[in-house]
Amino acid sequence: MPDPELRHRHVPLGPVRLHVAEAGPADGPATILLHGFPESRRGWRRQIGPLAESGLRLVVPDQRGYGLSDRPRGIEAYHLDRLAADVIALADACNFEKFRLVGHDWGALVAFWTASFYPERVERLAALNGFHPGVFGPYLLRHPGQVLRSTYAGLFQLPLVPERLLTARDCLGLREMLRRSARPGTFSQADLDRYAEDWRRPGAVTAMLDWYRALARLPRDQTPPRVAAPTLILWGRRDPALQPGLAEASLALCERGRVKWIPDATHWVQHEAADAVNAALIDFLRA
Repeated sequence: MPDPELRHRHVPLGPVRLHVAEAGPADGPATILLHGFPESRRGWRRQIGPLAESGLRLVVPDQRGYGLSDRPRGIEAYHLDRLAADVIALADACNFEKFRLVGHDWGALVAFWTASFYPERVERLAALNGFHPGVFGPYLLRHPGQVLRSTYAGLFQLPLVPERLLTARDCLGLREMLRRSARPGTFSQADLDRYAEDWRRPGAVTAMLDWYRALARLPRDQTPPRVAAPTLILWGRRDPALQPGLAEASLALCERGRVKWIPDATHWVQHEAADAVNAALIDFLRA
């Protein structure tokens, strides 16, 4: 599926520039969409059209390290504090005093972190198959099954080896990671080829993996502030990487939140259940 018609630009945010796509009316409720690993802004291709048509003003960045955005070197460049600061700087550059925030996978981690530490800026928060970083360490201690599901993240901590494994044979490892974790047919060959254009950029996969490496350095005893904004967690129950309990644990850090389960979807819920996701997001974000 091609991207909906979008307005593209690069936005300077201090030391980095983010490539962003924009859609929707200029006077609509400000809404930022954050993609996850190993996608890019293209991960929202099934949401952008319907959400913009509903009247939301959308800003959809390639987050730092991804797509056409800058890729600073060093693991510390991908600390959650810096990723959340990017969101706030992007909102400032767009003149958003307050905004809605939506994230999938890693984008959900950044969205939760932003809402925790910048409560005066985030009006509403929606997270799709991604957890609050503050719950992950304690959850692993209580749920060994999740430890097994997260073994790939341990592999990502190694230097150089995962980059070579994932990018060999025209990024076959990344292509298979998407194919095998999704329902058959979720990602077409054309979809994967478009993602591979980004993965092949110099330093791209190292930057993407440095998000995981930075998370591993996050103090496990750090308790972030509770999320004050109304929160909707959308969760595909057939996620092979993340247990549903992470959604419930994340909800416990939200003052006003709820979970909507999507029984037949995997981790890639916004692709596999696009109509249900779009309807839920529009209803929540337009409230």
